[in-house]
Amino acid sequence: MSRGATEETIEKIRDPENSDLPARTRAALRYADHVAGDPGPIAGPLEAELRRWFSDEQILDLGMCLGFAAGWQRFIEAVGIVPDWWREGSTPPWEAG
Repeated sequence: MSRGATEETIEKIRDPENSDLPARTRAALRYADHVAGDPGPIAGPLEAELRRWFSDEQILDLGMCLGFAAGWQRFIEAVGIVPDWWREGSTPPWEAG
């Protein structure tokens, strides 16, 4: 069984607006960009789009996950924590086989 995303999927995530990803997925990715970028209130077109595809509970759950991931990434960067394999330029464990 293959684990993780394919290169094709990763490319689609990098440029979701020009991909064939489902509209719901593109909305979630716009939400992720909002939370990770310069977060402010969710309003206007983003709010309308999220409400089209997600319930209030789902928007909250997704936002909590996005906020945690964004905060964790900033913390890791701030204190310079990187895995040994990254520092050494090695293959990630999940690709090592």
